Amino acid sequence: MFTTLRTPYADASADGLSFALGLPPLDALAVLPVQYGDLAVELRLLGASHQVFAGPLSETVACLDGPAEPLPGRTSTTLPGWAYEFTATTDRHDDDAAFGRAVEAVCARLADRGDALAGAFPGARHAVTALALEESAEENAMGWRTWHAYPQTREIVMTRSRLVRP
Repeated sequence: MFTTLRTPYADASADGLSFALGLPPLDALAVLPVQYGDLAVELRLLGASHQVFAGPLSETVACLDGPAEPLPGRTSTTLPGWAYEFTATTDRHDDDAAFGRAVEAVCARLADRGDALAGAFPGARHAVTALALEESAEENAMGWRTWHAYPQTREIVMTRSRLVRP
């Protein structure tokens, strides 16, 4: 699902993103509930990035008020009945055209998927946040990916998360 968000673009740069587990639902601009096997998943676009609820997990990657952890390159933890892994990388593009093509490629890849949610901020065509479930070859695992595009710095932050039942 692709939507134009009804709020001004607020994120400043990839460096402003924070990471948190266990937060309650924050005000969302768009929400997509998805069933993945027996697991209820909720993909949420926030005014300041994303939130995912999957089983026992709440993952937030956003520009958060107050003290918050910086976005890690990699982290993992255990939850009741699950193991969780998270990775984040940032691509920096040399020019606006290359950045625009990269953002448009992500949007095109997710356009017709029922398990993906993407939103563009008004007045900033390539200011996009997108989330999508990721198929897993393992029966006891599921995952998702996200993209956070920052036109003013030509950065795209990409995250990949995975839940595994040990």
